[in-house]
Amino acid sequence: MKDSMARLWIGLGALAGLLAVAMAAVTTHAMADDAARQVAHSAVDMQGWHALALLGTGLWAARGGLLAHLAGAAFVLGLLAFCGAVYTLAFTGLHAGPLAPTGGMLLMLGWALLGLSALRPGR
Repeated sequence: MKDSMARLWIGLGALAGLLAVAMAAVTTHAMADDAARQVAHSAVDMQGWHALALLGTGLWAARGGLLAHLAGAAFVLGLLAFCGAVYTLAFTGLHAGPLAPTGGMLLMLGWALLGLSALRPGR
């Protein structure tokens, strides 16, 4: 099971990275509104960085244990909430309520959990 979870984090990281590149192209070439483009680019940046975080989580997961897997879950949920809310705002002008700040908190939690997984004794 642990190996399949590590593969899941790497697969989701690769998917997030692929979609970050695609969204960068769409927002750069298809959005006419400069303000909306800037908003969308903040989501692209977060998505790209956290795609790498998921790849790292997958590589570390076997040694990081449960905390590393919880970090991976926080990264995925945070990406969906934060980037989803920011892309929705950029493309439609609709605010998604507390999704963006909740997603941001989940992304920060992911980093904290990943760090804690490295500090555990015997790791």
